[in-house]
Amino acid sequence: MKKPSNKKPPKTPVHTFKPPLARQVRIIGGAWKRTPLAVLDSEGLRPTPDRVRETLFNWLTHLLDGNWSTVRCLDLFAGTGALGFEAASRGALEVTMIEHNTPAARQLETTKTKLDASQVRVLRGDAITWLSKARIEAGADTGRFDLIFLDPPYQQGWLEKVLPQCEGLLAEHGLLYLESEFALQEDALPSWLSGWQLLRADKAGSVFYHLLKRQVHSG
Repeated sequence: MKKPSNKKPPKTPVHTFKPPLARQVRIIGGAWKRTPLAVLDSEGLRPTPDRVRETLFNWLTHLLDGNWSTVRCLDLFAGTGALGFEAASRGALEVTMIEHNTPAARQLETTKTKLDASQVRVLRGDAITWLSKARIEAGADTGRFDLIFLDPPYQQGWLEKVLPQCEGLLAEHGLLYLESEFALQEDALPSWLSGWQLLRADKAGSVFYHLLKRQVHSG
């Protein structure tokens, strides 16, 4: 009869489950350079790619002569806040973020707290409704924003609905960033861009991005 073995059976290796890492984008420059921003898995949430933001903020810094300290920003369809937090990181005086998606708005608040970004204000709401109310409240006090970021979900006709309402809230020499699934041409702008001048435009992958300002009429 065999003696029972004193050897312990080999241990079955236990593999610790690691959840997949959440998608992230990073702030490109300024005080919070390289800070990651979480990208929630939510329909229509499409953060502006790093390459696009780098080019855009090079344009803006040049046009603003690097003077971010007086710039008041409106980030409509804020999403991850990549554009608004980038502006705040560069020293923008104020950044107002509008986001309709509740989880995304909560994430924006979390990021604001993490960065101690007191110059950032996060508001949950529909862009059209908020713009209509803001224009009424502004009254004669128009031009409250020097820079507006407009990066809505694609294929839903948001640009032509929202952009006309931005006019009264943009300062006389203010700038408007517009991201879309199609290119804009200076000599063939759509009717809803009547009165606007295309300053810069570029493309990265399937993203077309543009910088505009209001036309100044002489006389």
